[in-house]
Amino acid sequence: MTAPIPREIPDLPAVPGPPLLLPAPVPATAVVPPIRHPLTAVFRLVIAVTAAGGVALELLLGSPARILSYFSVQANVLVAIVMLMSATRAWRARRPLPSAVTGATLLYAVITALVYHLLLDHTTPPFSMTGATTVPERWHAQWAALQVLHTLVPAAAVLDWLLLTPRARLRLRQAAAWLLYPLAYLVFTLGRAAFFPPTSPSRYLYPFLDVTAHGYRSTLANALLLGLAIYALAVLLVALDHTRPAPSRHRR
Repeated sequence: MTAPIPREIPDLPAVPGPPLLLPAPVPATAVVPPIRHPLTAVFRLVIAVTAAGGVALELLLGSPARILSYFSVQANVLVAIVMLMSATRAWRARRPLPSAVTGATLLYAVITALVYHLLLDHTTPPFSMTGATTVPERWHAQWAALQVLHTLVPAAAVLDWLLLTPRARLRLRQAAAWLLYPLAYLVFTLGRAAFFPPTSPSRYLYPFLDVTAHGYRSTLANALLLGLAIYALAVLLVALDHTRPAPSRHRR
């Protein structure tokens, strides 16, 4: 004989503490299929080829050891690698590269353009990566290489960020980490000078970092001001990344 079923079932006591959310056994990519972005991939591939071509042209015009020591050349090599990897991921519908990597690449490309056009384009003697003492003639190889590395590639990187990259991916905490490479480059360029005789024109690659002309005190002061400007630029890029309009889906 079974017990009678009660007419009213009492409420169960509440479980103490917040509910425990278990991790989903199915990844998000299995629910939402990844989307290929062929136009984005093609544009980034063009940027990578352009940056690599500018570096290759400079290497043909000057000493590889000297050319590869320039910040702008190293930044363009980084742009070529990152854009090639980003193009592959966009074509194959894979997750984009971390924002810390793409943000740093964008920052270094913008630094390359600003330093050249604000500090180097009108110097006397004229700035040249090959050590030439005359102004590069327009539309010749040296002039073209300078424009590709310091104008065309940075502008294309900014367009890729504005038009093809999802917004609000950069973080303020990343800005300080992005300064590590410029700081390492400062140590590199000052240490590199120790291996050249004092009268060598290749000893210092940038006039504002020339210890022979300015002394260590003024050179380090220039480096400090430049570092503060780079950090301010990084913060500005982060702020703009969170306020700019989102790229349209149909353009990707």
